[in-house]
Amino acid sequence: MFRGSMVAVVTPMKADGALDFEALARLVEFHVENGTDAIIAVGTTGESPTLDFEEHITVIRKVVELVKDRIPVIAGTGANSTAEALHLTQRAMAAGADACLLVTPYYNKPTQEGLYRHYKLIADTAPIPQILYNVPGRTACDLKPETVERLADVPNIIGIKEASTLERIQELLRRCGDRLDVYSGDDGIAAEAMLSGAKGVISVTANVAPQLMHEMSMAALAGDRAKTNAINAQLTGLHQALFLESNPIPVKWAVHQLGLMPPGIRLPLMPLSEPFQPAVRAAMQQAGVI
Repeated sequence: MFRGSMVAVVTPMKADGALDFEALARLVEFHVENGTDAIIAVGTTGESPTLDFEEHITVIRKVVELVKDRIPVIAGTGANSTAEALHLTQRAMAAGADACLLVTPYYNKPTQEGLYRHYKLIADTAPIPQILYNVPGRTACDLKPETVERLADVPNIIGIKEASTLERIQELLRRCGDRLDVYSGDDGIAAEAMLSGAKGVISVTANVAPQLMHEMSMAALAGDRAKTNAINAQLTGLHQALFLESNPIPVKWAVHQLGLMPPGIRLPLMPLSEPFQPAVRAAMQQAGVI
């Protein structure tokens, strides 16, 4: 249903942490003009943990309004409470999102049966396309391939963002790639994942280099390994530098350097530490974005 370079867009904030909707409008136009294939609003990169319920839905609604049906909008609506995730998913559906992205419940460490029932209940109750999201390095919760295989039978669960290893992505493709779209959630392995059969990448790097990420994704989806690798080599420094501190700290600093938004970020996150700034700037220069 969705394919290519899908940006997990940052949420612009002013220096005092207030949401900046003028900057959000600039970001949306930046992505539409530079070939981004879909926008994910209020995912982890969008600082979902620090936005309250109404801010969360307001940002999704604003992105939908600003995009004006030019590319798909996917709303981040995951939570570690099933009731909260369902509420956010229903509100995102009402706001006009094309699909929802639901991270595994973090911190409370559910069983695989609990994960299955969590996702099935939300999918059965909210009739909007839904993408599972597994990122065990952040959540301390691993959605196992056998559970994903069970969930692939739920009609409106249409994909999974897998942010662990290339081997796991390839296993998911073998097990249920004919029933479920698989997306890379890690820019560093996205090129090889798409060459292996993944349908796209939900990307942090695309915040800074949207055109290159789109071109690399299209080459990979077309099976052009030489072109894919050439573009990806230009982006490798960014893939690494944008995780020198916890996401979205480096990427918000980088987007601010592009002049697209103020440097605001909410506690407990802090602006990018000075010692890391030269490395991020050098990676941006290597990618040709500054």
